[in-house]
Amino acid sequence: MTTLAPPRAEMAISARPVPAPLQLGRLTVNPAVVLAPMAGITNPAFRTLCREFGAGLYVCEMITTRALVERNEKTLQMVRATTDEADAFSVQLYGVDPATVGRAVGMLVDELVAGVRPAHIDLNFGCPVPKVTRKGGGAALPWRRRLFADIVAAAVGAAGGVPVTVKTRIGIDPEHVTYLEAGRIAEDQGAAAITLHGRTADQLYSGTADWTLIARLVETVGIPVLGNGDLWEADDALRMVAETGCAGVVVGRGCLGRPWLFADLAAAFAGSPRRTMPTMREVAAVMHRHAGLLSADQGELHGCTDFRKHVTWYLKGFSVGSDVRRALAMVSGLDELADLLDRIPDQPYPQSVLGAPRGRTTPPRPVALPEGWLADRDDPRPPAGAELLVGGG
Repeated sequence: MTTLAPPRAEMAISARPVPAPLQLGRLTVNPAVVLAPMAGITNPAFRTLCREFGAGLYVCEMITTRALVERNEKTLQMVRATTDEADAFSVQLYGVDPATVGRAVGMLVDELVAGVRPAHIDLNFGCPVPKVTRKGGGAALPWRRRLFADIVAAAVGAAGGVPVTVKTRIGIDPEHVTYLEAGRIAEDQGAAAITLHGRTADQLYSGTADWTLIARLVETVGIPVLGNGDLWEADDALRMVAETGCAGVVVGRGCLGRPWLFADLAAAFAGSPRRTMPTMREVAAVMHRHAGLLSADQGELHGCTDFRKHVTWYLKGFSVGSDVRRALAMVSGLDELADLLDRIPDQPYPQSVLGAPRGRTTPPRPVALPEGWLADRDDPRPPAGAELLVGGG
């Protein structure tokens, strides 16, 4: 397990309430912190690294239900559990057809296609990217409330007692808000909890997440509500809990290049003010560990190639020569990576980047939707040709 040296500094925090452990069926999440699924990021290597820093729940990359039921080889690889996930493997599924979603959940819990029975299944109704919403999926789907209800019911019915949760956004745009109704429907259909990202789909990752709507959802439903959006530091999580009353938090972009954020979150949720402030040398050790985990899973060349996208996030704010940065962007081996990291002078963690956004900051844009999608909210049919189960259900 990778362990950083003691913090060089501690960030003072005001006294704030900390949430109790999150109970999802038989699964206890302590602290009540969840790693958000991120495409190309939350693979087994990154989940392992985050888990080494702190307890919580670590969700795999979003899995397309049609690809799973058709036993697509790449999808079956993506849905593998690691050995340390045997008791808490968590899967997020995307789909727009109730029969397909139900079949995919059944495969996970009955056939153990991941190698173990998942401890938790999340349904994605929050993705805002066009390739998903133009098929009626992700953040577009709760607008079709009957279809939304049927999908949640199908997943819960097939889960055999495994807790099913849903993740959503405020709505498609300010004129098509869905989160309160989606919360009530999810609760009625047996969902164990709901996560709300405080943005509409048309915002993508721009602007500021509206936490006041997370508080409104908490007041509206009886199941636990998890908050998501603009959680860059552990104190942000404490502030979200204090301001909204949410039962826990879901962290995405804030941990990019900072897996030790989960150590900070575990400390914060235990009432401790200690925060991890790694030196460059300590960050380099984490970077090499991350690349090593990817290499063990994918082979050294592919693993190091996959690691390249993480370099900028890890080095944000550090003083690094342009020649070293260019070389790291093309690194292809673990020894090469170690040599390049050794060329970076040791230095304190750049406090100027604390609380700063990470990852995508795309500007807002209209949401791509299937033709006629907004016309009838009670149409239970999936969009024609969108992720249907080939060969029937």
